[in-house]
Amino acid sequence: MTSSQYISVRETAQILRISEKKVMDLIDQEKLHAYRIADQFLRLKKSEVMNLKNSGQVTADIVQYTYTWGERFKDFFYFNDFYLTSVVAILGLLYVIFYF
Repeated sequence: MTSSQYISVRETAQILRISEKKVMDLIDQEKLHAYRIADQFLRLKKSEVMNLKNSGQVTADIVQYTYTWGERFKDFFYFNDFYLTSVVAILGLLYVIFYF
């Protein structure tokens, strides 16, 4: 029993190109058999996943979300707020140093 023959739910989702929730639904529908390791980790046999993929019973989820300019603007400030605040503080200190 090698570790490479068992894969996680996330790896299964990546192989089948579907969401992790859809993988869990396939397990509930008994289209895939899942194994619990240490009653904590859920693993699936890679060979079963590949057989399901090759059978064509599962279609890939192709979902693309639009990323608007407003969202880009918000994300820019959300992820760069420290740097922007630092630049403003440094410029303020330089103003105080050179003009007072």
